[in-house]
This record gives sequence, structure tokens and C-alpha cells, in this order.
Amino acid sequence: MRSDIIKKGPDKAPHRSLFKAMGYIDEELRRPFIGIAAAYNELIPGHIFLDKIAEAVKTGVRIAGGTPALFHTIGVCDGIAMGHEGMKYSLITRELIADSVEAMVRAYQFDGLVIIPNCDKIIPGMLMAAARCNIPTVMVSGGPMLAGGTQKKRLDLTHVFEAVGSFNAGKITQEELTEIECTACPGVGSCSGMFTANSMNCLAESLGIALPGNGTIAAVKGERIALAKKAGIAVMDMVSKDIKARDFMTVKSFKNALTVDMALGCSTNTALHLPAIAREAGVEIGLNLINEVSDHTPHLVSLRPAGNYHIEDLDEAGGIQVVIKELAAKGRIHDDLITVTGKTIKENIANLKNKDTDVIRTMENPYHPIGGLAALFGNIAPEGSIVKQSAVSEKMLKHSGPAKVFDNEDDAVNAMKAGKIVKGDVVVIRYEGPKGGPGMREMLVPTATIVGMGLDKDVALITDGRFSGATQGAAIGHVSKEAAEGGPIAALLDGDIIDIDIPNKTMNVRLSDEQIKARMADIRTPIRVYQGALHRYQQLVKSASTGAVLDGAVCE
Repeated sequence: MRSDIIKKGPDKAPHRSLFKAMGYIDEELRRPFIGIAAAYNELIPGHIFLDKIAEAVKTGVRIAGGTPALFHTIGVCDGIAMGHEGMKYSLITRELIADSVEAMVRAYQFDGLVIIPNCDKIIPGMLMAAARCNIPTVMVSGGPMLAGGTQKKRLDLTHVFEAVGSFNAGKITQEELTEIECTACPGVGSCSGMFTANSMNCLAESLGIALPGNGTIAAVKGERIALAKKAGIAVMDMVSKDIKARDFMTVKSFKNALTVDMALGCSTNTALHLPAIAREAGVEIGLNLINEVSDHTPHLVSLRPAGNYHIEDLDEAGGIQVVIKELAAKGRIHDDLITVTGKTIKENIANLKNKDTDVIRTMENPYHPIGGLAALFGNIAPEGSIVKQSAVSEKMLKHSGPAKVFDNEDDAVNAMKAGKIVKGDVVVIRYEGPKGGPGMREMLVPTATIVGMGLDKDVALITDGRFSGATQGAAIGHVSKEAAEGGPIAALLDGDIIDIDIPNKTMNVRLSDEQIKARMADIRTPIRVYQGALHRYQQLVKSASTGAVLDGAVCE
């Protein structure tokens, strides 16, 4: 066993002595040593109950003859960090989490690993660590929150952000805003639409590193606790068969994940996270591949914010495995790949049925003939940008309008609240990229404000920053190169006419190359000086087109 290096032989008597100081007995030390990386804290609705998930995983490990050892990682709730300095610290936690899990796995020489995340950056951070460490690994999340509101009108977190915009526009009262605030998020779990957390939980399932049901079983169900026990048992099976994390992270499996991503209409943030995870596994995913997969994958599931359904509806219809089955029936999935069930994808989906073809459309009757995401290129974004095209109004798929340019998110939001954004405008928010922010703030506030003001079918927004998975409308993010690295988005001025053509994957400003070059010569980049973690991140982070990964070697 890998862990023998810290537990076996006369030379390891001091090591065993330290374990015995904690109450471990010889029988436990003879068994496979399984690390349990949990992101439990009291600051995230999706994480406040992960201590119970961890206990269930430990039970499963013990049932299967292993010795579990729990440790924790940090986590930031994007909803609570939204709209202030805290959001600069969200994306950087992905790297900190990956590093912390790697450090624990290497330091304790675990034979296997179970990762227990549930929200935006924690999931990809742990998956990056899994790929980096490459030991037998199973992921089990905490599961999604149920939708709030009433049976007549179900609500989720996005509705609260949009209600703020409606209140500021005088469309609803303070009492109405408070009622939405108090009913939209009824209990624990990751926020209930196809937002970033649920997108990544579903894609982990499609990679094969998480058990069927991981992406959709509600946090409050006993079935979720049962799934966690099964994850503990599954990792022991992986240890016995020596099946490692990268066995689930191949070129074919990432193409499967991208295909499911497009069918689900996942968050634009997956365009950051999947490439970053793949890079740790030695697989390259570029924005062109996203377009290639999207162009050949119909959009089969339309959840909030693009549609009216929630994750619980997807679960009742059959979950991610049924989506995979619909795709596999037309040859869109590599179904011969192994999964943590110990079976292939083909075996996992063999006896499943689609229980609701409104929630999970068939390939013959999709919501859209192409996938949920699109990468746009042009003289504003020569290295690409990303948009959730499934959440864009038909009217806004092609749009031309004058730029309203802001050098940070806060100025843009203040302008919106002051009524300075009007129909037809293209709001530009720059210097919010990975380096420029730094930290590439997620910007649900401006997009939700536009929706709340009733302008989402008339106003586009482009940025070198990023958006929440809860964003809807013509919101185009990840513009690369970013302004802080000399990207041409820095050359835009108020009144420049911007042409957005999502079907043809282009976004351009009506300026010649010479005009852009002349303006760039006069640019003075705003200097934002930070200390500590943000400073180190700013020095090391690469373009959003790479997944905003850090410089440095990866993959042994």
C-alpha cells in the first residue's frame, strides 16, 4: 500500500506513535488509509452540512475495510462575496484549494481520496488536485438546494438579485423585495438552478469520477447520505483495482463532459474550470473545441436561469445519466469509458428511462439545435470570449450598439442605478480580468440589474471579467486578452459601435486595426496594488482563455 511509507516497519515506530496519540489502533493502521477532503464550513449554504456527508463517507470506507481520515479546505460563497471586494478572492481559492488538497495527499501518502465539495470554486479546485495527485479518487458533493417560493411561483437566488434591480427601478416595493429575500433560498444545498456549482457537480458525474446522482439528488434527501456511503465504498473498490483519478480524466472523458455541458446549458464558468482541470491531467481544452462540440450537440435541458425548471426537476426526470443516454443514442458520447461504479458508461445507462421529455428533451426535439455555450472571436477578443447562448433572447443573438465603457464593475452598476444605461447600449466592463481585477470578479450584480430593469432583451454586456452561472441575457465574458495585459478591449471608447453576432461566433468594434493600435499606444493601465494572496495571484495567473491557470509545470 502507498501509505505503508508512513505506517509500516520498525523505522515508522515514531509515526505510529503519533497516530496512536490520536487513538488509532494497529488494526486501523494496517488498512488502506483514505483521505477525506471536505469543504465543510458555516459560511456557505452548500457546505454547512458537509460534516454529515463526510461522516457518511467515513462510514462507507469503514464498511469496505478502510481507515478514513478527515481534513478540511476553505471555501467562499460567491453569492455572499458578490458585488464587493470579497469577490476578488473567489476564483483564487480554486488554486488554494487544489494546493491544500495536494499538500495533504502528498504529506500523508493516502491510498485513496474522497473529495467532498459543493460550490463554485471548491469543486474544480478539488478536481484539479485529484488530477494532480492521481491516486484512486471519488467525488461526492453535498447536492443542490430545493427551489424556493411557492408552487405557483418557484424562486431561486437569481430572483433575489433581479428583484434588487426591479426595486431600484421602482417596479416593486420594499415589502415585495423582502418577501422574495425570505423565500427564495429555503434550505441547504448549492443554489437550485444550472448555476456554476450545479454545473460542475453534473460535469463531475459525466467525467465518471462521481457516482450517478451526484449532480442532481437534493441535499436534504436521505438518498444524498446514502450516496455518500456508496462513495466511501466505491473508493475502496478503486484502491483494490488501482484505478486512479486520471483514468477518468482522458481526452475522451473531457469531450464527454463538454458534450453534456452543451446539452445542459451549463454556466460560462465551466469554460474556465474544465480547461484548468484538464490541464492538470495533461489534456488540452481550448475555446475552439468548445465551439466544435457545441455546434454538434443539441441543447436538451433548459434550467434556470435560461428556463423555468430547477435541478430537482432534472433529478425527477432521471438526472444526468438519462441526459447521457439521450446523447449516447446518437453517438455523441464515448460510452466505453470506465466510471467509479466499476462499470462503463454504457452499463450504467443501459436500463434507464427518460421520465419527463419536457425536462430532458430528446435529440429529435431539443430546446436548441446547438449547445448552451459559444466562444466569440474578433478584434475585441482575438483570443476569444464566452457566452451562455442558451440564456440569450432570440432578439439579442445579433446586436449592434454604442459602447458605454467602464473601468470597473462598481462604476457600471452605479451608472445602471442612475438610469444612464438605455436600450441598445453595449455595456463594457474592463480591467476586471484575472490580472486586472485581480481575481476576475464574478458579476451577477450588473447582469441581474439589467434584467431587473427590464433591459435584458435590449442591452448587451461584455467584459474581461466573468459572470455567475445565474446570469442570463447577452452577457459575454472572459474577453481575452484582458485589458490589463494590453488586450484591445482597453481601446474601446464611449460611442464606439460594437457588433455582436453569436450565431457566427464573432464580436467586433467598428474600428480598423490601425485605429486600435493608435489608441493602444496612449493607454495608461490603471495600477491596482495588492499584498498577500492577491498579489501572488496577479503575478502568476494566465489568460482566461487558458482557464485562468497559474504559471508552472503540471502533470507528472
